[in-house]
Amino acid sequence: MDITSPESVTPPVKAESAHDTKRITAPDYTLCPSGVPEHALSFMIGFAAGFAISFIFYKIALISVVCGTVFGVVNLFATAKNAVSKRSAKLRIQFFDLLEAVSVAMRAGSPLLKALQSAREDLLLIYTEESDIITELDIIVGKFDNAVPLSEAFADFAQRCKLEDIVSFASVYATIEGKSGRTDEIIRETQQIISDKMEIEMEIATLLTAAKTEANIMLLMPVVILAVIGYSGAGFMDTIYTTPTGRIVSTAGLAIYIISYMMARKFSNVIL
Repeated sequence: MDITSPESVTPPVKAESAHDTKRITAPDYTLCPSGVPEHALSFMIGFAAGFAISFIFYKIALISVVCGTVFGVVNLFATAKNAVSKRSAKLRIQFFDLLEAVSVAMRAGSPLLKALQSAREDLLLIYTEESDIITELDIIVGKFDNAVPLSEAFADFAQRCKLEDIVSFASVYATIEGKSGRTDEIIRETQQIISDKMEIEMEIATLLTAAKTEANIMLLMPVVILAVIGYSGAGFMDTIYTTPTGRIVSTAGLAIYIISYMMARKFSNVIL
């Protein structure tokens, strides 16, 4: 997972519309959109959590600093991956709204290009100029103005975002471009498929909410118990912190805790 700021994957595209003429850099949706401050915050959160947990298990500052650094780096990449996933999820919803607006315009008799331009105006009532879907619309229309077929513009969009629904739409449109009058029907069918998948995913997320809460509590309780007993147990845990056998037990316990955390996160994150 690359956590650097997004860079262009294609040359800048000149997008022209009735409202604006500007140079647009095509975003790569596989790169983390976060900046340096967000990366620093992610590292500090991971470092603090790793330091606190390892200090509870070992009570040795040097080991805690090392563990905190490792946790910070891991959390940095995990947060970057999560940011990419969230951006992709938002783009998918925006694409659904785009298809809905385009479908309405095409049912009113507009060709696809005019429908895209009309959809841009409608989407600006919901999203800002800087939103991903508006940027993509400007890129697609700009490429068409530069004699690039819409099928190639959609294919480039699909390649950069790697979302299954957009990839499928781009593939189908490339097949029927200029050969069929069923574009409006295909857009409606794609919109319906995305809608059905989103509804199922929302139902699964609702069902998993309680399980995720329980998992978080179960992951927190061992650390809390160790902290309470270690600092207010009147020497009950001293053997753990002062003998070689105790250190081995602490290390084994920390390893089991980390493995349990990873398994809990993996099992509670269901992605269709």
